[in-house]
Amino acid sequence: MKDTHQRAAELHRLAAHAHEVAAQHHGKEDHLSGHELSKQAMEHSRKAWEHAQEAHKKSESSVKK
Repeated sequence: MKDTHQRAAELHRLAAHAHEVAAQHHGKEDHLSGHELSKQAMEHSRKAWEHAQEAHKKSESSVKK
């Protein structure tokens, strides 16, 4: 269960970093790179959400036992 929470947190950090880098590229009017980085950030965010949901379910299961 701890591994799932750690992986979710790692993916959230990756997503945040990718969003920051994408914003920097957009700010420099490098929209193509910014767009690709935004897509990457969204994928990290999606994976982070999935891992967070899995961690939440595992947490609920362990509490009910």
